[in-house]
Amino acid sequence: VQLVESGGGLVQPGGSLRLSCAASGFTFSKYNMNWYRQAPGKEREWVATIDSAGGFTNYADSTKGRFTISRDNAKNTVHLQMNSLKPEETAVYYCNARSTWNNYWGQGTRVTVSS
Repeated sequence: VQLVESGGGLVQPGGSLRLSCAASGFTFSKYNMNWYRQAPGKEREWVATIDSAGGFTNYADSTKGRFTISRDNAKNTVHLQMNSLKPEETAVYYCNARSTWNNYWGQGTRVTVSS
């Protein structure tokens, strides 16, 4: 099982980034997918969820209206479009695949929001 995040980097406040997560080794289309983040010195927090079919999404209050989660089951990928980024959203962003029986994590991609 592999979850490989990409797309992180340095962005100015108010800027945008699109994170991607490439999945392999499991039946991607049967898993709900999530994005989490962990800022320096803080606990990991949930950011967004998309259900297995892509028909339902949910967001943390702090990201609603600015972040969009999407998935492509044909390509086994999930994305997180992040707009209007804030300095306090500097963190390592993690991709997570979850079913009733399994819970998989990627290694994370670092996002730094700074001028």
